Amino acid sequence: MAKDSNVGPGKRFVLDYIERNAGAIAQLGDAIFSFGEPGMQEFETAALMTGILEDGGFEVERGISGFPTGFLATHGSGAPVIAIHCEYDGNPGNSQQSGATEQSEIVPGAPGHCEGHNANAAVMVGAALALKGAMEEHGIAGTLKIFGAPAEELVLARPYYVRDGHFDDVDAAFHAHIWGEFSTEYGVLQTSVISAEFIFHGETAHAAMYPWRGRDALDAVILMDTGMAQFREHMQPGTNCQRVITDGGEQPNVIPARAAVWWYFRAPDAAGARELFEHAGKIAEGAALMTKTEMEIEIKAAVWPVRANQTMAEIVQHNIDLVGMPEWSEEEHELARALQKACGGEEEGLKREVTPLTGPSAQIPAANDCGDVSWKVPMARLWFPANVPNVAFHHWSAGSALATSIAHKGAVAGAQVLAAAVADMFADPKLVERAKETFSQEIGDVVYEPMLPPAQRPDTGINRELMATYRPLMEKHYAKDKPTFA
Repeated sequence: MAKDSNVGPGKRFVLDYIERNAGAIAQLGDAIFSFGEPGMQEFETAALMTGILEDGGFEVERGISGFPTGFLATHGSGAPVIAIHCEYDGNPGNSQQSGATEQSEIVPGAPGHCEGHNANAAVMVGAALALKGAMEEHGIAGTLKIFGAPAEELVLARPYYVRDGHFDDVDAAFHAHIWGEFSTEYGVLQTSVISAEFIFHGETAHAAMYPWRGRDALDAVILMDTGMAQFREHMQPGTNCQRVITDGGEQPNVIPARAAVWWYFRAPDAAGARELFEHAGKIAEGAALMTKTEMEIEIKAAVWPVRANQTMAEIVQHNIDLVGMPEWSEEEHELARALQKACGGEEEGLKREVTPLTGPSAQIPAANDCGDVSWKVPMARLWFPANVPNVAFHHWSAGSALATSIAHKGAVAGAQVLAAAVADMFADPKLVERAKETFSQEIGDVVYEPMLPPAQRPDTGINRELMATYRPLMEKHYAKDKPTFA
């Protein structure tokens, strides 16, 4: 880590605390990797995280906004109120042995981490404990809020948190996410997305003997798909959509009385995503009319595009430059090159230098459910270097480094930058006010309103059947030791 004579006592405390607890941060990330839990089923993960935070003196509220694996941990009182939030879910079908340079499943067919949300969680908890210690040791005023957000891969939790008022008193927020580089950014970064399932209801009949008596719900799904395929030619630039058929009937000789298709509608802004979703609804109505079926729509998630505040990005970048890129060994570079080769990426090894902050970033087509937070309050995002550059997320190669020294070193560096940036804002209230001023300038006349229906509750059954099948097999590989922070 670079030395800086201007580092104040609070910041020095958090930097030293995290360095001293590097082993515990690594152990926490490895444990969550071993759990491999997908969205809405992160019970082992959430229990471990909240237990550590509670043991560390945080007040913990579990199950916020109806998410059994969501939580809010709080320390301190008064202003400013600064929040840290992150995700910790894995994905179905991505079980992968750590350190392997070829696909090697821990449990065949099981879910696992193939992006690095296990490291996100370790960074957030390490930074949280360091900041609490600094606040107590040096009498730092303010409130620290730590939000655990389930099911980011389903873009699910944080719009509920914002809609339900959990960010109403927050002055500024930080999000930390794994990457193959050490960087931050500002501007509009990701897209808006609406996730919705279209469910068609018809009537069964013997498909060979009395097909005219049936009303085929699967036909409606296929006709909707055809209509959407034709509509794609006329979509606005920057918009796109994807789908999977979630229910296509039971067996071929019975005309399906129920069929369903799950769509993601993406656009550069919330209004565009809403317009795309509404037009898809009209196509679905046409499909139902043609098949004499009834149709219902279940909105699963609806998120605004992610944006980041320039003032806070500059604070984060200052601390990235202070901490510096981890020193990688040649063995770590070799592992990185092997994984890059395996997934067809450029074989450059690990990044050796931090990435400078150069200006507003280009918007990418992916989404993250922290988008609603970023339009409610000024927010910064830290990308920390705990995975391999040029690997394809949601591919086995992106899971191989997540419980190795690459992830361990990158998570420690990320936790130091995250905690140091928050410490800067606690130490200087003028930074908080400046972030609010630039945030107001950046969003202009845009008025944030949640896209979620007011009465909607999250579906807590997502991935339940998947884990009922695989958890008994996965439990044999769970980490047994609990990290201890000192």
